Amino acid sequence: METITRTLRDKAALRWLVLVLLSALMFATYWFQDFFSGLKGLMESELGFTSEEFGRLIGLTTIANMFGMIIVGGIILDKWGIRLAGIVFGALAAVGGALSALAAAGVFGTDKSTMLTVMIIGRIMFGSGLEITCVVATRTIVKWFKGYEMALAMAINIGFGRLGSALGIAVSPDIANGHVSPAVTFAATLIALALILFIIYTFFDKKLDKQRAGLVTDKDQEEEFKFADLVKLATNPSFIYIALLCVSFYAAVFPFIQYAPDMLVNKFGFSYVLPDDPDSNIVLFGSKAIGNSSVFIALFIFGLAFSLVPSYIKTRQGKNLSMAVIFLIFLLFVFLLKDTFRLWFSNGPKTASLIPLGTILFTPIFGNYVDKKGRGASLMILGSLLLIFAHIALSLFNVRILAYLGLISLGIAFSLVPAAMWPSVAKIVPENRLGTAYASMFTVQNWGLGLFFWGIGAVLDLANKENLEAIRAGQMNYNYTVPIFILVICGLISIFLAYKLKQADKKQGYGLELPSGQKP
Repeated sequence: METITRTLRDKAALRWLVLVLLSALMFATYWFQDFFSGLKGLMESELGFTSEEFGRLIGLTTIANMFGMIIVGGIILDKWGIRLAGIVFGALAAVGGALSALAAAGVFGTDKSTMLTVMIIGRIMFGSGLEITCVVATRTIVKWFKGYEMALAMAINIGFGRLGSALGIAVSPDIANGHVSPAVTFAATLIALALILFIIYTFFDKKLDKQRAGLVTDKDQEEEFKFADLVKLATNPSFIYIALLCVSFYAAVFPFIQYAPDMLVNKFGFSYVLPDDPDSNIVLFGSKAIGNSSVFIALFIFGLAFSLVPSYIKTRQGKNLSMAVIFLIFLLFVFLLKDTFRLWFSNGPKTASLIPLGTILFTPIFGNYVDKKGRGASLMILGSLLLIFAHIALSLFNVRILAYLGLISLGIAFSLVPAAMWPSVAKIVPENRLGTAYASMFTVQNWGLGLFFWGIGAVLDLANKENLEAIRAGQMNYNYTVPIFILVICGLISIFLAYKLKQADKKQGYGLELPSGQKP
């Protein structure tokens, strides 16, 4: 009998096909995670939600994960495997999305209390499935790309998620067209479609497992999960620092994204509705939502091209030439749409999408850099510095150019830190325990997210308590200075933790500063 020496993962085309199938689930779940951001004003005017209730809806998405749901899911992932865990938790996210959509459509009642309660239940179900599907995607990329383009693959996967966030924020108002329900229904439908693509992926995964079965030695056999593994993680200094960094960094980014469009409208005078101008929207197939989405997809393709095309060219001259050609085409693209971008950059939801938009362009580039050059811990420090600048610019100043620079800086930071962080975890933790490790990190992260998702809304109402009636009557604007400045503290903590991680790595020798595949 012939021994299998090559498997599906050794074929580049199949690896990248698998990545696309996986990334569809990331795209859809991140869309659903963030699309309410562009609808905050509409939810207040149509549904009567307050800022605190908006924050409660978003914040309670994380509640099950705060109390160990992700760790349970990670253990299930390590025991059941990628296929079954992905289908079960993907379906949980899809059902939660469907429940939120039905509630927003008034199926369970049209009074605010009932709608909010059922939508929260749906978001809790969605949140429970969301984080495990993210763990599944990350764990699967390690399985297919370890020893190859792992950091780049993770960066592209994250890029798909950020594309979902950007489109959810920017295009949901177009889909809503004055009503919340259509936007929620569309977001829920995306999750169901992405789950179908994941099921298609499982056929490739099953075949890969059969091929690897003939290659696995006794040394490679995975042991059953033991709770002692959690103790090992909790006593590993490098893992502790990177897990806490995950909390402090993401707590300053994800919650902010939910409020960014409303902040730009209230603080910097941006609009929720685009002006009645032919250049306001790109229309394709009679739909401005599809047309506007195509702009973001094109920008994502440019981001991939900047990373992928030069990496397949051997000569330095050829690499530089390819970068120059792509950059010139990019400039032409921006020039042709300059009038549209001019109008978009005075619109709250469209401008707020600069945050995930920055990751679309830069995450694959930084992921490729981590693969080739390393410097993982150093890039996390740099990303934290950019985070501090962004929140200072957006909280203490009322200058539009600083608002744009702050959003761009936050987008770059949002690219740098994840592109360096997630491959670093794979260096610290053995592959057969990555499910538990990522799940543990996401659990701790969700405490920070839950607190800040709700907290920003609560602090916003508290900071404006004397003017709330006038604000809701449209006579005054929210003052966002205090809620946003609090996030600067998260940036300071992130720098400290990234520095301690770099110190710990020097002692423990995981090679976080080294390129992918190079051992210390």
